[in-house]
This record gives sequence, structure tokens and C-alpha cells, in this order.
Amino acid sequence: MTKQLRATMAAILVISSISLPAQTSTTKKPAAKKAVPKKAPAESPIERQIRELREQMQSQQAQIDALKRENADKDAKLAAAQQSAQGAQATADAASAKADSLSSSVSANSESVASLNSTVTDIKTTNIGVAQTLSDTKKSITEQLENPLAIRYKGVTITPVAFFAFEGVYRQRSLNSDVNTPFNAIPYPGAAQAHTSELNFSGRQSRIGGLFEGNTGPFKLSGYIEADFLSAGVTSNDNQSNSYTLRQRQFWGQAATNGGLKITGGQMWSLVTETKKSTDNRTENLPMTVDAAYQVGFSWERQPGIRVQQSFKHGLTAAIALEQAEYIYAATNPNPNFFIGNAGVGGGLYSPLANYSNNVAPDLILKGTYDSKYGHFEVGALGRWFRDRYYPNQTLVVPSAAGGQNNTKMGGGGFANLRMPATKYLDVGVHTLFGTGVGRYGTTTLPDITVHPDGTLEPIKAYQGLISLEGHPTPKLDIFAYYGAEYAQRTVYLSTLGSSAGKLIGYAPVTAVNTGCGIETLPTSTGNGFAGGPPYNPGVPANCAGVNRVINETTLGFTYRVYNSPKYGRLQYQGVYSYLTRNAWAGIGGAPKAIDNMVWTGMRYYIP
Repeated sequence: MTKQLRATMAAILVISSISLPAQTSTTKKPAAKKAVPKKAPAESPIERQIRELREQMQSQQAQIDALKRENADKDAKLAAAQQSAQGAQATADAASAKADSLSSSVSANSESVASLNSTVTDIKTTNIGVAQTLSDTKKSITEQLENPLAIRYKGVTITPVAFFAFEGVYRQRSLNSDVNTPFNAIPYPGAAQAHTSELNFSGRQSRIGGLFEGNTGPFKLSGYIEADFLSAGVTSNDNQSNSYTLRQRQFWGQAATNGGLKITGGQMWSLVTETKKSTDNRTENLPMTVDAAYQVGFSWERQPGIRVQQSFKHGLTAAIALEQAEYIYAATNPNPNFFIGNAGVGGGLYSPLANYSNNVAPDLILKGTYDSKYGHFEVGALGRWFRDRYYPNQTLVVPSAAGGQNNTKMGGGGFANLRMPATKYLDVGVHTLFGTGVGRYGTTTLPDITVHPDGTLEPIKAYQGLISLEGHPTPKLDIFAYYGAEYAQRTVYLSTLGSSAGKLIGYAPVTAVNTGCGIETLPTSTGNGFAGGPPYNPGVPANCAGVNRVINETTLGFTYRVYNSPKYGRLQYQGVYSYLTRNAWAGIGGAPKAIDNMVWTGMRYYIP
């Protein structure tokens, strides 16, 4: 209610309280009888004001009542509106919640749809990949069935190894040898064969073999066999069928762990032989020549043994091997007061035409290698033991075997190899082996030991060396050059025993006679129907000790790969020239020298 309305109401109440007593004090008129209406008396000003105020008050009351009703109606409407608003808010909240839920559902559905689309796309891609994989697998299986890289037998993978060779050799001075050159037997000028040449064709260096591998997981098992036909049987000859016997080159088994430990046993290349990687079998770094005896200065053996090697980080490998021993003996003027072995016994499966030493211990070889981007490097040591049985009383006036006893001498030495790229197209290699009693490990097989006058053995000091240059100007062409030398030192003792007193005994005494090394002689053999009888009996020099001092060989050659395919194999041709010299220790009559010029040709097909 407004301030003006409140004031008006207060005024009305005051006037009413004033006028009401006045009216009660006025004499009350008796009720008039019904009559003709009279004209109302005139109102006084106060009455009129009171009436107007009453009317105004009534009007205002009516307005107030109307306002109250209006306010009540408004309040009701407001309450209804608030209730409606609350209902609307609740509805809005519910709608909002539903909208949020719907939005979330829509978002989830969108993500699901997107994920589903991605999954469908991935499935399509996977299906395409699977289809391609299936196609590739089918193609690979077909390829493996039609062109297998190896043969599968249970859990073992078998990889054939072979090449087929036609080779030829021309020698200015005949050696009556196939493609294997006996370097220490080049004829001196006094030999009849020094005046005749020879030309021989051969397919005997053809090779067959196989690699057998079984991977168990914790370790890998391997076996390898390799054979050729560079062996002659009793009936072998070149007359018609050229039938030569199969011989064992390598035959070994190996167990290798994932930690780099390898144990190999059987016939294999000696640990002395240079390798291309670590000390691993089947990585031997052989000269690229056609000659089956390889190259003067190249140190090697193929013999039974057991090898243990361990590879470490940074390209390092350490290895130890025990290998079959054998002695090569040479002496001038020896006393018959000792022996080192005997001819083979047929019942023991040794050849009765060959001598065998009575070995006291295997050869011991230690070797370490290092592989890096700069090349392959090796150092090693070789230990050997030589035993004979000697008889001190053999030189008495009345010889006696009493007092016979065994004597063992130790020999050995060291070796080193390096092979490194000088340029992109040229590799350089250097090899050396030196020591006492190590001649057997050179390809010329110079002697290991000689003998003292009393019958005890003495190892001979020896040196071997090889320099290699191997070029690769094109992927198809290799060119190579080698120079190698092998030396055996003079080892001589003056005898003071019995009938040999005053003689020089040992290897290459200066009293050895060489006067006949340059004088040709007539055929002398009377023949007996066997090999070496007339007319297969060229003269040999008389009075020619010709004890080897040093043998040298210079070789030049090439290998051209006409065709090379991992699927069909490799066809290659080779041409090689070698100049070989044999120099003897000086004796009575000087120091003889022999030379030979050799030319080799070869064609080989290697299976893939």
C-alpha cells in the first residue's frame, strides 16, 4: 500500500471519530410515515466532505480490494508460474540430461562408428595384406619346391656343395704330376726331365660335398663333408678311363652355442690356415690359383683335430686346437742308431707304401683373430713334439741295442696373418710363419727335423712367408698376384762316434756333393715291368745332394665369371702363370738351382 493511500485512510478515520459523536447527540427523529417523498434537505459542507471522503474511501477500498485481488491473482499466477517454471526447469533439466545423454550417446556412437570404420578399413587393408602374403607365401613355397635352397630331412637342413672342373697345366720342366705341384722336387738341370715339358688335362679337382645343419634353439649342430678325386688307386692311370679314387678332404662335425662358443671335431683345415672371418670353418682364405698345392709360402694342413673357439665382442675370437702330428725328416750321413716310425700296416688301414711317425703328442695351436672395418688380423702359436728311439751303443765296435731309450724334442713357433682393403678394388694380404720344426706346415713340405750323430733328433729352423694382392676391378673379374718363399736352415753336427767320426751329420752339410747337379745322365733303370721301367726311366743326376735352402714362387692370374646367378650357379674361367725357383744349400760343387715356368687354365661350374 502506498504512502498516499495510508495518509488518506488515517484522515478518514480521524473524521469518522469526530462526526460519530455529533450524530449520536442529535435527537433521533421518529420514523416518518410513508408519504410523498420530500426534497432532501441540503447537505452541509462538512457532510458533503464526509460523504465525498466516504465515497472516496469506498472507492479506494474497492481499489484496494481490487488491488488485493489483483495481487492475489498475480501471486497465484506467480506461484503457478513459479511452479510452471520449476516444472519447466525440471523438464529442462531432464531434457538437458537427456540431451547430454543423447549427445554422449551420439558421441559414443560417433566414436564407435569411427572405430568401426577404422576397423573395417584395417580389415580391408589386412585382407589385402593377407591376400598379398598368401600370394607371396604361395609363390615362395612354389619357388622353394621348384628351386629349393636346401634339402630338408626331419629337422636337418642339407645344402649340397659342388663344382665341376676342367683344368690344364703346362710345365716347362716335367714333374709327371697332375694339377698338384710338388714344389720341393723341381728337377735340377742334370735331371733328364729338366729338358722335357709336360701338358696335362684334368677333371680330378672337381668337388662334391654337403653341409648338414640342425638348429635346436639353445645350440646349433653342423656337419660338413667335402671330397675330390685327387687320389690314385693301385689301378689308376691315364691310359683309357682315367679312373681315380675319391678322397676325403674335409669331414667334421660342430656344436655351436648362441653365446659364440664352437666346438669342432674331425678332418678340417688346420687352425694355422688363414681364415676370412674369426676362426670359422669354411671361411679359409685360400690363394685363388688353379694349382691344388696352392702357392709357395701358404701355410696349411688338412688333418684330423679338435678345435674350440670363443667369439667375443668387438670382433675378437680366441681358439685352441689339437691336431694330428706327423714328422718330415731329412739328413745327410746319419748313423743307423735311431728310428722315428715305420711303414704303414695294411691291417691298420695305413698305406704300406707310406711312412708314419710314432707320435708322442698332437700338435697344439693357439690363435686369436680380430675383425674390423680395417680388415682381418690373426696371431698364433704352434707347439710340436718329436720323439725317436735311439741306441747309444750302436756305434761301438760291437754294435748293441742295449741301453736303447726314447728321446723327445720340442719344436714350434709363431705365425701372423693380415688381410685388409687397400682400396675399394684391391685387397692386400701378408702371411708369415716361423719357428723350429714347422716345415711341414708350409706347402712345399720342407723338413721338420734332422738328427744328431748320437741318434737324437733336432728340429730345423724354418721360415715361410706370402704376400698377396687381389684386385676386383669389376664384379665379374678378379686379378691376383702372389709372391711366396719357404726356407729351411742348415743344421749340421760333427760326429765323434765310431765309424762316423769326422763326418758332418744333419741337414745340408757343406760336405754334401753337388758336382753332378748340372750333368745329364742316361736312363739307368733296367725295369721290371712295373712303373719306372724302360722307357719310363729318365736319368737322374749323380752326385747331387741338392738340399733345399729356399723355394720361391711368383704367380699372376685372373678369374673371370662369365655367368653368376644365385639360382643357376656360377661359370668361371681362370688363367694363371707361375715362375718357380728351387735354390739348394751350397756344398761341394756349388749351390744348384732349378726353375720352372708353369701355365694353368681352368673352367669351373659351381652349383648355387
